[in-house]
Amino acid sequence: MTRVLLCGAAIVTLSMGVRHGFGLWLQPVTMDRGWTRETFAFAMAVQNLTWGVAGLFAGMVADRFGAFRVLVVGGAVYAAGLASMAVASTPWAFMASAGVLLGIAQAGTTYAVVYGVIGRNIAPEKRSWAMGVAAAAGSFGQFLMVPVENGLIGHIGWQSALFALGAAALLIIPLAFGLREPGFAGGQAKPQQSIMAALREALAYPSFQLLMAGYFVCGFQVVFIGVHMPSYLKDHGLTPDVATTALALIGLFNIFGTYTAGSLGQRFEKRYILSAIYALRSLAIVVFLSVPLTPWSVYIFSSVMGVLWLSTVPPTNATVAQIFGVQYLSMLGGFVFLSHQVGSFLGVWLGGKLYDATGSYDVVWWIAVALGIFAAIVNLPVRERAIVRPAPVAV
Repeated sequence: MTRVLLCGAAIVTLSMGVRHGFGLWLQPVTMDRGWTRETFAFAMAVQNLTWGVAGLFAGMVADRFGAFRVLVVGGAVYAAGLASMAVASTPWAFMASAGVLLGIAQAGTTYAVVYGVIGRNIAPEKRSWAMGVAAAAGSFGQFLMVPVENGLIGHIGWQSALFALGAAALLIIPLAFGLREPGFAGGQAKPQQSIMAALREALAYPSFQLLMAGYFVCGFQVVFIGVHMPSYLKDHGLTPDVATTALALIGLFNIFGTYTAGSLGQRFEKRYILSAIYALRSLAIVVFLSVPLTPWSVYIFSSVMGVLWLSTVPPTNATVAQIFGVQYLSMLGGFVFLSHQVGSFLGVWLGGKLYDATGSYDVVWWIAVALGIFAAIVNLPVRERAIVRPAPVAV
């Protein structure tokens, strides 16, 4: 359905576009407030972990009552979280706003909730492609929003920039009307399987466990790079414009990467696509660390990583839908995403922790390489066939 796809893509463009630029605030906030990088990194880590945990409940509510209500609340909380982040004057207040509130907001406005609607409204033969389109929209949001956010910080200051983004986040609320599903007017009737039965089934299924393990690695890699690379580049004498261009290139090339991954998922086994993505990420990082650091080496690395950035999202979620069906896709996608966010928590927090301890990001870069190899291996045994359930007994 065109309406679902367009509105879902627009919501993901906003929600993901705003969050992808948070690394630009690391140095302005810590310098203005007199905090360490670990303080900022820990708040971002809490954000990612909160996003994962809250995503479980957001997915359950969306599957039971429809995504519309979740998106409306999520849009309002997103605006409130950005405004609170701007005025937070203590590390605890910053963690509560940038960490907890924004984590809750992202749980209700990003992939798991939107993909549930797509899964229920797009035919199976086009589902992976449609998920690729929505993921590409999130990438376009990064390409569009990161330069905008950098410009706002430079022209009106980091606090006013957050207020402006808060106003933009409110646009999610009217867009949510495009994802209203008539069948959820009073709650979904006569579920074929209970929520707890669906959850027990998935958590006991080996392929679901392997997908969660791979997604953990995805979270570790992309959030570490997204938050800490601007500071890594500045530490090595490169200008903030190089970092801004790098993040924008990741977003630009991820448009093609996610769309291509979604399209390939309709033709090839998705486990091979996922394994290749993780292996290529590790190779890209090794090459990046091995060559002299220049603006052009950064741009080439960012472009390559951009192709691989969120390209794991369509095949992972399409595999979950293929195995378990779409009735509880938002909830099950939320559980897989929780694993992603645990990885995100460790990636962003260890980046700040180990930097403060060693004065370098080198250890975390090599951890990201090792984890990529691990993820490439564990995705290979995933079985993509639909799970066979016993037929219901007639009464």
